[in-house]
Amino acid sequence: MASHDIEIAPVRGDSGFVAGMSAAMQSLENVVAEIALTNIPVLLVGESGTGKEMFAQRIHRLSANGDAALVKIACASLNPANFASELGLDNNVIGSNEMASRRPGTVFFDEISELDAGCQRGLLYALPDGDLRPRRGFLGARVISTTSRNLDEEMRAGRFRSELYYRITGACLRLPPLRDRKEDIPILVESFLTRYSAEFGRPRPTLSPRTLRRFLDYSWPGNIRQLGNVVKKIVALGDENLALPEAAAAPAEMRTQPVETRSYSLKAAARAASREAERGMILEALARTRWNRKRAAQELQISYKSLLYKLKQIGLPESQTE
Repeated sequence: MASHDIEIAPVRGDSGFVAGMSAAMQSLENVVAEIALTNIPVLLVGESGTGKEMFAQRIHRLSANGDAALVKIACASLNPANFASELGLDNNVIGSNEMASRRPGTVFFDEISELDAGCQRGLLYALPDGDLRPRRGFLGARVISTTSRNLDEEMRAGRFRSELYYRITGACLRLPPLRDRKEDIPILVESFLTRYSAEFGRPRPTLSPRTLRRFLDYSWPGNIRQLGNVVKKIVALGDENLALPEAAAAPAEMRTQPVETRSYSLKAAARAASREAERGMILEALARTRWNRKRAAQELQISYKSLLYKLKQIGLPESQTE
């Protein structure tokens, strides 16, 4: 019987994969396309919920062994007693684990920083070093690892072996948090709306510009995972107001730090109100056009260049265009 520590993931197509249109994610996609064609080990670093497993699957599917299985190993649940048998490295138990007889295309170590010292030592011994081939078991496959911890700090603290770090880091890719690429939120929301509407067999909702504005203002500490869960609730409940996280549902002015009370002139107040009204009109136009900036500029009856300038003014990068 297969252990709960290991999961053989089915091979899927690229449907549902959305990297984003921000400069950071487009650059990451270009790197992924290059390294997927090699067999070098990859370390994916990022906060919880940033899509590390999604990118691990992406690299696997684009690789030469993409038709083979991807074996996911939850490192937090491994211990020295079961480590060798789980990876098919123990001569005495090979054949007792149905997965030991399968040759995956990729072995995926989820949160490798969670491995204890004994497991780190065992993995270091099992992984290939230079031209040397692994002894047996799964580790003839490509190795992809993820971590949400800072492994440099873990090594300095003596909690992670430096030899193992260099063995698993043929390439190190860092995934940015969602708060640093908010221009990707609309396209991610569209993808989640389509996905969960099909999954639940419900009509695909259209979010109000007010909700989209709250999404753009919110910091999303749970990153893409949190955004996906919120959109799932919106589709399931049929009411976007019931599904919004508490912080995102609160007006923007309620979420900012208190500032020193100041007096403003009527002219300054009018300018501030005008900017807020303009921001709302731009977001509404973008929502109606599903973030097609050229169409939004036409609706707003301004030039495309003017719209890009205004997007920069309201805090949305204009570098990625339709």
